[in-house]
Amino acid sequence: MSLFPDENILITEIEYWRGFADSLKSEEDKKLFLQMLKDCQKYSLAINAKGKPFPTEPLIMALLLAQHKMIGWLARQTKINQKRAAGRTNNIPGSGS
Repeated sequence: MSLFPDENILITEIEYWRGFADSLKSEEDKKLFLQMLKDCQKYSLAINAKGKPFPTEPLIMALLLAQHKMIGWLARQTKINQKRAAGRTNNIPGSGS
């Protein structure tokens, strides 16, 4: 007996969403959407902890969490790149600095 009797819930939910992925016109969008769902495996314990037979809400929360983390990373990278660009501008001979 498994410690997580509902461990296949996430797989079932991902298969449920496959129809949505198949309806996307762009092959790139399909691949991206399916990869996004696959990435939810990282959060399977949290998703299964919800205990619903069809955890659409926790799956969406896991997707939102992943997106939020990516946005935060991108924001940090943008600040780093802006600082680097500002430093290069100040070091250009004849730039008035």
